[in-house]
Amino acid sequence: MRVLQLYKDYFPVLGGIENHIRMVAEGLRPLGVDVRVLVTNTGPQTVAETIGGVPVTKTGRQLNVSSAPVSLGFFPALRRLEEGVDIAHAHMPYPPGELAQLLLGRSRRFVATYHSDIVRQRVLGALYRPVLQQVLRATDLIAVSNPVYIQDSPFLRRHADKCRVIHFGVDLARFALTPALAEQAATWRHRYAGQTLILFVGRLRHYKGVNMLIEAMHNVAGAQALVVGVGPMEAAWRQQAVDAGMADRITFLGELTDAEVLALFHAADLFVLPSTNRAETFGIVQIEAMACGLPVVCTELGTGTSYVNQHGVTGLVVPPNDPAALAAALNRLSGDPELRRALGGAGRRRVEAEFSVAAMLRQTLALYQEALAQPA
Repeated sequence: MRVLQLYKDYFPVLGGIENHIRMVAEGLRPLGVDVRVLVTNTGPQTVAETIGGVPVTKTGRQLNVSSAPVSLGFFPALRRLEEGVDIAHAHMPYPPGELAQLLLGRSRRFVATYHSDIVRQRVLGALYRPVLQQVLRATDLIAVSNPVYIQDSPFLRRHADKCRVIHFGVDLARFALTPALAEQAATWRHRYAGQTLILFVGRLRHYKGVNMLIEAMHNVAGAQALVVGVGPMEAAWRQQAVDAGMADRITFLGELTDAEVLALFHAADLFVLPSTNRAETFGIVQIEAMACGLPVVCTELGTGTSYVNQHGVTGLVVPPNDPAALAAALNRLSGDPELRRALGGAGRRRVEAEFSVAAMLRQTLALYQEALAQPA
Protein backbone atom coordinates (compact mmCIF):
# COMPACT_ATOMS: atom_id res chain seq x y z
CA MET A 1 0.00 0.00 0.00
CA ARG A 2 1.36 3.43 -0.99
CA VAL A 3 0.19 6.49 0.95
CA LEU A 4 1.00 10.17 0.48
CA GLN A 5 0.54 12.43 3.54
CA LEU A 6 -0.32 16.07 2.71
CA TYR A 7 0.03 19.11 4.96
CA LYS A 8 1.75 22.49 5.18
CA ASP A 9 4.59 21.70 7.64
CA TYR A 10 6.62 18.76 8.88
CA PHE A 11 9.50 18.09 11.27
CA PRO A 12 11.63 19.91 12.37
CA VAL A 13 8.71 22.35 12.58
CA LEU A 14 7.17 21.43 15.94
CA GLY A 15 3.46 21.41 16.67
CA GLY A 16 0.72 18.96 17.52
CA ILE A 17 -0.32 18.23 13.94
CA GLU A 18 3.27 18.07 12.70
CA ASN A 19 4.19 15.60 15.47
CA HIS A 20 1.08 13.53 14.74
CA ILE A 21 1.87 13.24 11.02
CA ARG A 22 5.44 12.23 11.82
CA MET A 23 4.27 9.48 14.21
CA VAL A 24 1.84 8.18 11.60
CA ALA A 25 4.37 8.28 8.77
CA GLU A 26 7.20 6.65 10.70
CA GLY A 27 4.93 4.21 12.52
CA LEU A 28 3.15 2.84 9.44
CA ARG A 29 6.30 1.99 7.49
CA PRO A 30 7.18 -1.02 9.71
CA LEU A 31 3.60 -2.23 9.14
CA GLY A 32 4.28 -2.51 5.41
CA VAL A 33 2.89 0.84 4.27
CA ASP A 34 5.02 2.82 1.80
CA VAL A 35 4.46 6.29 3.29
CA ARG A 36 5.66 9.52 1.72
CA VAL A 37 5.09 13.11 2.82
CA LEU A 38 4.45 16.27 0.79
CA VAL A 39 4.56 19.62 2.59
CA THR A 40 5.89 23.13 2.04
CA ASN A 41 9.35 24.27 3.03
CA THR A 42 9.87 27.16 5.42
CA GLY A 43 12.04 28.85 2.76
CA PRO A 44 11.83 29.42 -1.00
CA GLN A 45 13.77 26.31 -2.04
CA THR A 46 12.27 22.90 -2.82
CA VAL A 47 14.06 20.08 -1.02
CA ALA A 48 13.71 16.30 -0.92
CA GLU A 49 15.04 14.50 2.13
CA THR A 50 14.54 11.39 4.21
CA ILE A 51 13.47 11.94 7.83
CA GLY A 52 13.16 8.94 10.12
CA GLY A 53 13.14 6.64 7.12
CA VAL A 54 10.29 8.56 5.44
CA PRO A 55 10.81 10.32 2.06
CA VAL A 56 9.72 13.94 2.50
CA THR A 57 9.29 16.54 -0.25
CA LYS A 58 9.14 20.16 0.87
CA THR A 59 8.20 22.56 -1.91
CA GLY A 60 9.45 26.14 -1.83
CA ARG A 61 7.22 28.66 -0.09
CA GLN A 62 6.52 31.98 -1.81
CA LEU A 63 4.31 33.67 0.80
CA ASN A 64 1.83 33.13 3.62
CA VAL A 65 -1.84 34.00 3.41
CA SER A 66 -3.03 34.17 7.02
CA SER A 67 -1.48 30.98 8.41
CA ALA A 68 -1.58 29.11 5.10
CA PRO A 69 1.71 28.94 3.17
CA VAL A 70 1.43 29.31 -0.59
CA SER A 71 3.77 27.18 -2.69
CA LEU A 72 3.38 27.10 -6.44
CA GLY A 73 5.55 24.00 -6.57
CA PHE A 74 3.14 22.07 -4.34
CA PHE A 75 0.67 21.53 -7.19
CA PRO A 76 2.98 19.85 -9.75
CA ALA A 77 4.72 17.95 -6.95
CA LEU A 78 1.39 16.50 -5.81
CA ARG A 79 0.53 15.48 -9.36
CA ARG A 80 3.91 13.76 -9.77
CA LEU A 81 4.03 12.06 -6.35
CA GLU A 82 0.49 10.68 -6.55
CA GLU A 83 1.29 8.49 -9.54
CA GLY A 84 0.61 4.94 -8.38
CA VAL A 85 -0.49 6.08 -4.91
CA ASP A 86 -3.32 4.14 -3.26
CA ILE A 87 -4.27 6.70 -0.61
CA ALA A 88 -3.84 10.45 -0.48
CA HIS A 89 -4.16 11.45 3.18
CA ALA A 90 -4.72 15.18 3.71
CA HIS A 91 -4.44 16.82 7.12
CA MET A 92 -6.94 19.64 7.33
CA PRO A 93 -7.07 22.58 7.42
CA TYR A 94 -4.53 23.47 4.78
CA PRO A 95 -6.62 25.11 2.01
CA PRO A 96 -3.95 25.22 -0.76
CA GLY A 97 -3.12 21.55 -0.24
CA GLU A 98 -6.74 20.48 -0.26
CA LEU A 99 -7.41 22.55 -3.38
CA ALA A 100 -4.42 20.90 -5.07
CA GLN A 101 -5.79 17.47 -4.20
CA LEU A 102 -9.25 18.40 -5.44
CA LEU A 103 -7.94 19.69 -8.78
CA LEU A 104 -4.98 17.43 -9.49
CA GLY A 105 -5.20 14.41 -7.21
CA ARG A 106 -5.04 11.01 -8.88
CA SER A 107 -4.72 8.59 -5.98
CA ARG A 108 -7.11 5.64 -5.87
CA ARG A 109 -8.69 6.88 -2.64
CA PHE A 110 -8.74 10.14 -0.70
CA VAL A 111 -8.99 10.30 3.09
CA ALA A 112 -8.55 13.22 5.44
CA THR A 113 -7.82 13.83 9.09
CA TYR A 114 -9.95 16.80 10.06
CA HIS A 115 -7.99 18.59 12.76
CA SER A 116 -10.08 21.76 13.08
CA ASP A 117 -12.36 24.26 11.40
CA ILE A 118 -10.89 27.55 10.19
CA VAL A 119 -11.91 29.76 13.11
CA ARG A 120 -10.06 33.07 13.25
CA GLN A 121 -9.41 33.87 9.58
CA ARG A 122 -13.00 34.81 8.82
CA VAL A 123 -12.43 36.22 5.34
CA LEU A 124 -10.30 33.23 4.33
CA GLY A 125 -12.84 30.90 5.92
CA ALA A 126 -15.73 32.47 4.03
CA LEU A 127 -13.89 32.30 0.71
CA TYR A 128 -12.79 28.75 1.34
CA ARG A 129 -16.11 27.36 2.59
CA PRO A 130 -17.45 26.26 -0.84
CA VAL A 131 -14.15 24.52 -1.60
CA LEU A 132 -14.15 22.89 1.83
CA GLN A 133 -17.56 21.40 1.19
CA GLN A 134 -16.36 19.98 -2.13
CA VAL A 135 -13.24 18.57 -0.49
CA LEU A 136 -15.24 16.86 2.24
CA ARG A 137 -17.65 15.44 -0.33
CA ALA A 138 -14.67 14.13 -2.32
CA THR A 139 -13.20 12.23 0.62
CA ASP A 140 -13.88 8.55 0.98
CA LEU A 141 -13.45 8.64 4.76
CA ILE A 142 -12.66 11.28 7.39
CA ALA A 143 -10.66 10.65 10.56
CA VAL A 144 -11.62 12.75 13.59
CA SER A 145 -9.81 12.78 16.92
CA ASN A 146 -12.88 12.56 19.14
CA PRO A 147 -16.64 11.98 18.80
CA VAL A 148 -17.57 15.38 20.26
CA TYR A 149 -16.12 17.26 17.32
CA ILE A 150 -18.14 15.38 14.71
CA GLN A 151 -21.27 17.08 16.01
CA ASP A 152 -19.60 20.33 17.11
CA SER A 153 -18.20 21.20 13.69
CA PRO A 154 -20.86 22.61 11.34
CA PHE A 155 -18.96 21.06 8.44
CA LEU A 156 -18.29 17.60 9.84
CA ARG A 157 -21.79 16.90 11.07
CA ARG A 158 -23.00 16.88 7.44
CA HIS A 159 -20.60 14.03 6.73
CA ALA A 160 -20.96 12.10 9.98
CA ASP A 161 -21.67 8.88 8.08
CA LYS A 162 -18.11 8.73 6.78
CA CYS A 163 -16.35 10.00 9.90
CA ARG A 164 -14.28 7.55 11.93
CA VAL A 165 -12.92 8.35 15.40
CA ILE A 166 -9.18 7.76 15.70
CA HIS A 167 -7.66 9.06 18.90
CA PHE A 168 -4.33 10.78 18.62
CA GLY A 169 -1.73 8.67 20.34
CA VAL A 170 1.61 9.01 22.08
CA ASP A 171 4.52 6.64 22.50
CA LEU A 172 4.49 5.95 26.22
CA ALA A 173 8.09 4.74 26.17
CA ARG A 174 9.18 8.23 25.09
CA PHE A 175 7.88 9.67 28.37
CA ALA A 176 9.56 7.16 30.70
CA LEU A 177 11.57 8.80 33.48
CA THR A 178 15.18 7.85 32.78
CA PRO A 179 18.05 8.69 35.16
CA ALA A 180 19.23 11.43 32.78
CA LEU A 181 15.74 13.00 32.65
CA ALA A 182 15.41 12.72 36.43
CA GLU A 183 18.67 14.64 36.85
CA GLN A 184 17.54 17.39 34.46
CA ALA A 185 14.12 17.56 36.15
CA ALA A 186 15.81 17.97 39.55
CA THR A 187 17.82 20.89 38.14
CA TRP A 188 14.61 22.65 37.06
CA ARG A 189 12.99 22.05 40.44
CA HIS A 190 16.07 23.35 42.25
CA ARG A 191 16.00 26.51 40.12
CA TYR A 192 12.43 27.23 41.24
CA ALA A 193 12.62 25.69 44.71
CA GLY A 194 9.60 26.29 46.91
CA GLN A 195 7.30 27.21 44.01
CA THR A 196 4.62 25.22 42.22
CA LEU A 197 5.72 24.76 38.62
CA ILE A 198 2.95 25.37 36.08
CA LEU A 199 3.93 24.25 32.58
CA PHE A 200 2.65 25.26 29.15
CA VAL A 201 4.07 23.70 25.96
CA GLY A 202 2.89 24.59 22.47
CA ARG A 203 3.13 26.80 19.42
CA LEU A 204 2.45 30.38 20.47
CA ARG A 205 -0.56 30.92 18.24
CA HIS A 206 -3.47 33.27 18.83
CA TYR A 207 -5.80 30.63 20.29
CA LYS A 208 -3.39 29.11 22.82
CA GLY A 209 -4.46 31.54 25.53
CA VAL A 210 -1.09 32.40 27.09
CA ASN A 211 -2.48 35.94 27.47
CA MET A 212 -5.13 34.48 29.78
CA LEU A 213 -2.43 32.67 31.76
CA ILE A 214 -0.52 35.93 32.20
CA GLU A 215 -3.65 37.62 33.58
CA ALA A 216 -4.45 34.64 35.82
CA MET A 217 -0.98 34.53 37.37
CA HIS A 218 -1.69 37.84 39.14
CA ASN A 219 -3.92 35.81 41.47
CA VAL A 220 -1.95 32.57 41.77
CA ALA A 221 0.24 32.46 44.85
CA GLY A 222 3.57 30.67 45.21
CA ALA A 223 3.78 29.50 41.61
CA GLN A 224 6.00 29.94 38.56
CA ALA A 225 4.66 29.54 35.01
CA LEU A 226 7.04 28.15 32.40
CA VAL A 227 6.07 28.73 28.76
CA VAL A 228 7.79 26.52 26.18
CA GLY A 229 7.42 27.25 22.48
CA VAL A 230 7.73 29.86 19.78
CA GLY A 231 5.25 31.31 17.32
CA PRO A 232 3.65 34.46 15.96
CA MET A 233 2.35 35.65 19.36
CA GLU A 234 5.63 35.25 21.25
CA ALA A 235 6.78 38.88 21.13
CA ALA A 236 3.36 40.25 22.05
CA TRP A 237 2.93 37.88 25.00
CA ARG A 238 6.44 38.49 26.29
CA GLN A 239 5.68 42.22 26.23
CA GLN A 240 2.34 41.65 27.94
CA ALA A 241 4.10 39.86 30.80
CA VAL A 242 6.54 42.75 31.15
CA ASP A 243 3.80 45.39 31.02
CA ALA A 244 1.78 43.48 33.61
CA GLY A 245 4.76 43.29 35.97
CA MET A 246 4.73 39.49 35.69
CA ALA A 247 8.04 38.88 33.93
CA ASP A 248 9.48 37.30 37.08
CA ARG A 249 6.47 34.97 37.47
CA ILE A 250 6.19 33.82 33.86
CA THR A 251 9.32 32.57 32.12
CA PHE A 252 9.34 32.24 28.33
CA LEU A 253 11.82 29.50 27.51
CA GLY A 254 11.54 29.59 23.71
CA GLU A 255 12.06 26.46 21.66
CA LEU A 256 13.72 23.62 23.58
CA THR A 257 15.04 20.22 22.57
CA ASP A 258 12.84 17.17 22.97
CA ALA A 259 14.92 16.01 25.95
CA GLU A 260 14.57 19.41 27.63
CA VAL A 261 10.80 19.39 27.17
CA LEU A 262 10.55 15.86 28.58
CA ALA A 263 12.59 16.92 31.61
CA LEU A 264 10.19 19.82 32.18
CA PHE A 265 7.18 17.50 31.99
CA HIS A 266 8.73 15.50 34.82
CA ALA A 267 9.77 18.59 36.78
CA ALA A 268 6.41 20.38 36.63
CA ASP A 269 3.62 20.04 39.18
CA LEU A 270 0.77 20.63 36.74
CA PHE A 271 0.08 21.43 33.10
CA VAL A 272 -2.12 24.18 31.67
CA LEU A 273 -3.76 24.54 28.25
CA PRO A 274 -5.75 27.80 28.46
CA SER A 275 -6.93 27.84 24.82
CA THR A 276 -9.45 30.52 23.93
CA ASN A 277 -11.46 29.27 20.93
CA ARG A 278 -12.51 26.30 18.84
CA ALA A 279 -9.27 26.21 16.85
CA GLU A 280 -8.12 23.94 19.70
CA THR A 281 -9.96 20.72 18.99
CA PHE A 282 -8.05 18.13 21.03
CA GLY A 283 -4.77 19.26 22.57
CA ILE A 284 -2.31 16.44 21.90
CA VAL A 285 0.03 18.05 24.41
CA GLN A 286 -2.51 17.20 27.13
CA ILE A 287 -1.90 13.52 26.46
CA GLU A 288 1.85 14.09 26.66
CA ALA A 289 1.48 15.79 30.03
CA MET A 290 -0.85 13.06 31.28
CA ALA A 291 1.63 10.41 30.13
CA CYS A 292 4.08 11.98 32.61
CA GLY A 293 1.54 11.87 35.42
CA LEU A 294 0.65 15.57 35.41
CA PRO A 295 -2.83 16.86 36.22
CA VAL A 296 -4.13 19.21 33.51
CA VAL A 297 -6.08 22.45 33.59
CA CYS A 298 -7.79 23.14 30.25
CA THR A 299 -10.70 25.15 28.92
CA GLU A 300 -14.14 23.96 27.82
CA LEU A 301 -14.41 24.80 24.13
CA GLY A 302 -17.11 22.35 23.07
CA THR A 303 -14.58 20.55 20.90
CA GLY A 304 -12.44 17.80 22.38
CA THR A 305 -10.23 19.38 25.03
CA SER A 306 -12.47 18.24 27.88
CA TYR A 307 -12.96 14.87 26.19
CA VAL A 308 -9.24 14.29 26.70
CA ASN A 309 -8.90 15.96 30.10
CA GLN A 310 -11.93 14.94 32.14
CA HIS A 311 -13.00 17.38 34.83
CA GLY A 312 -12.45 16.01 38.32
CA VAL A 313 -10.92 12.82 36.92
CA THR A 314 -7.65 13.73 35.19
CA GLY A 315 -7.65 17.47 35.89
CA LEU A 316 -9.84 20.55 35.97
CA VAL A 317 -11.81 22.25 33.17
CA VAL A 318 -12.67 25.97 33.24
CA PRO A 319 -14.48 28.39 30.90
CA PRO A 320 -12.32 30.00 28.20
CA ASN A 321 -11.29 33.66 28.36
CA ASP A 322 -11.88 33.71 32.12
CA PRO A 323 -8.65 34.52 34.01
CA ALA A 324 -10.40 34.41 37.39
CA ALA A 325 -11.68 30.85 36.83
CA LEU A 326 -8.29 29.83 35.48
CA ALA A 327 -6.55 31.28 38.55
CA ALA A 328 -8.97 29.46 40.87
CA ALA A 329 -8.23 26.12 39.21
CA LEU A 330 -4.47 26.71 39.31
CA ASN A 331 -4.67 27.68 42.99
CA ARG A 332 -6.74 24.62 43.81
CA LEU A 333 -4.17 22.26 42.33
CA SER A 334 -1.19 24.27 43.53
CA GLY A 335 -2.37 24.02 47.12
CA ASP A 336 -3.31 20.33 47.11
CA PRO A 337 -0.44 17.90 46.35
CA GLU A 338 -2.65 14.88 47.09
CA LEU A 339 -5.22 15.99 44.54
CA ARG A 340 -2.45 16.57 41.99
CA ARG A 341 -1.16 13.04 42.53
CA ALA A 342 -4.63 11.50 42.26
CA LEU A 343 -5.58 13.34 39.07
CA GLY A 344 -2.13 12.82 37.54
CA GLY A 345 -2.27 9.07 38.20
CA ALA A 346 -5.72 8.84 36.63
CA GLY A 347 -4.44 10.76 33.61
CA ARG A 348 -1.56 8.36 33.10
CA ARG A 349 -3.96 5.39 33.26
CA ARG A 350 -6.29 7.07 30.75
CA VAL A 351 -3.44 7.53 28.28
CA GLU A 352 -2.39 3.90 28.69
CA ALA A 353 -5.94 2.72 28.01
CA GLU A 354 -7.12 5.14 25.31
CA PHE A 355 -4.30 7.06 23.64
CA SER A 356 -1.45 4.74 22.72
CA VAL A 357 0.37 5.22 19.42
CA ALA A 358 -0.03 1.49 18.68
CA ALA A 359 -3.82 1.79 18.76
CA MET A 360 -3.70 4.93 16.61
CA LEU A 361 -1.61 3.17 13.97
CA ARG A 362 -3.87 0.09 13.91
CA GLN A 363 -6.93 2.28 13.47
CA THR A 364 -5.27 4.36 10.74
CA LEU A 365 -4.32 1.23 8.82
CA ALA A 366 -7.91 -0.01 9.19
CA LEU A 367 -9.15 3.33 7.83
CA TYR A 368 -7.00 2.89 4.72
CA GLN A 369 -8.16 -0.68 4.24
CA GLU A 370 -11.81 0.35 4.58
CA ALA A 371 -11.33 3.13 2.02
CA LEU A 372 -9.68 0.79 -0.47
CA ALA A 373 -12.45 -1.77 -0.03
CA GLN A 374 -15.13 0.72 -1.09
CA PRO A 375 -16.51 0.37 -4.62
CA ALA A 376 -14.84 2.60 -7.21
